[in-house]
Amino acid sequence: MFKRILIANRGEIAVRIIRACREMDIETVAVYSDADEGALHVQLADYAYNVGGPEAFDSYLNRDAILQAAIASGAEAIHPGYGFLSEDADFAQQVTDAGIVWIGPLPETIRLVGDKDKAREAMEPSGIPMSKGSKPIVDNKDAMEKAEEVGYPVILKPVAGGGGKGMFVAQDRKELKEALELADVTQIKYYFEHYISRSRHIEVQIVADNYGTVVHLGERECSIQRRNQKLLEESPSIALTHDMRKRVGVLAIKAAKSVHYSNVGTVEFLLDLKTNEFYFMEINPRIQVEHGVTECVTGIDIVRTQIRIAAGEPIDLKQSDIAFTGHSIECRINAEDPAHNFMPSPGQISFLHAPSGPRVRFDSGVTGGLSIEPYYDSMIAKLIVHGRTRGDAIKIMQRALHEFRIDGVKTTVPLHKKILADSYFLTGNFDTRFLQYRMPVYEEEARKEAAQQPSE
Repeated sequence: MFKRILIANRGEIAVRIIRACREMDIETVAVYSDADEGALHVQLADYAYNVGGPEAFDSYLNRDAILQAAIASGAEAIHPGYGFLSEDADFAQQVTDAGIVWIGPLPETIRLVGDKDKAREAMEPSGIPMSKGSKPIVDNKDAMEKAEEVGYPVILKPVAGGGGKGMFVAQDRKELKEALELADVTQIKYYFEHYISRSRHIEVQIVADNYGTVVHLGERECSIQRRNQKLLEESPSIALTHDMRKRVGVLAIKAAKSVHYSNVGTVEFLLDLKTNEFYFMEINPRIQVEHGVTECVTGIDIVRTQIRIAAGEPIDLKQSDIAFTGHSIECRINAEDPAHNFMPSPGQISFLHAPSGPRVRFDSGVTGGLSIEPYYDSMIAKLIVHGRTRGDAIKIMQRALHEFRIDGVKTTVPLHKKILADSYFLTGNFDTRFLQYRMPVYEEEARKEAAQQPSE
């Protein structure tokens, strides 16, 4: 087992990894920008290195400085978390070439699944269902032709990147022309998929060791979104029957094996509510923001599992050994103002009272007195609850949201309260268009915001 690990990240996920390492008696090395000198992950780590670049955000993308910090600190492995360099195949290769272990899939796997077009090609021989798609678009004229071939409605997606950013849905030629005015297809590689309007976003957590064993840890329901970006996640999904759950798990394992996947990852699907057919979307080659809900229902620590696999340990579980208990829900609490275009709300947190009590988990990288910096993702915390049933979990989450107190910044908590009280959410009768139809003011503001955001 490793004696020391460097965490190439910040905020909540860096804190989460540090906690797992401490429980495993592994020393941790934090990296930080000038803006993050007093951040919680820096305070909790055993060692810390300033990797500041010309811009605060760029510090966590400073490959050479981060690698030098790992070498100088004697770290034997690097955990990239999510975001920043977590899906950078070149950096993963750079780390491996330096004789340091990359806690994640192989660089060639990251490269393959990071290109959605190539990932779809890799899946085709296995017979995994996929919605009709196109090859990458060359220019606007080519886009109009390819959209006709795929068939309206279409969704325009960046070939690389994730998190729902840079996507546009077009119901017809007129809407596609409007979308193409916002998306520069000559600078960013895009492709089309046929858009399934009545769908649920279902993802499956997979775990694969270095010896060919792959298991899944059940599914997560991620349909509550604003412009394809997740707001709230659940496990299990109320939309799935026992047979559907079994089927999507088999598909996820098949997808992982198709690309010789190792370590932890997530296979994402769209569930067509008209046909109950699952369609492959993508594989995320990293830990997910919402991994906590899976940990709650399985009792498996996914971060510890990542580290053990990277250290060469085999998975000591069979699929039949994995049990699922109760229901878990996560709310992503961001420093944003949903009532005003989801505008980021940076600033100093003058007061913070985190919800607690039975079956409540509060994963955060901030405390009272610290600041939400404008350079980074606006996530303050992930509020996760675990109940005996879905109804029980909803009640616990409502109570936890009521307890949450923060001064100094605006948050998405008021929106989460509205979602948790909505009759369609309570009955489970929703799809990925929930915000659009149930809370159109928020969705319209999100649409305006998305149009301003380039894909990363």
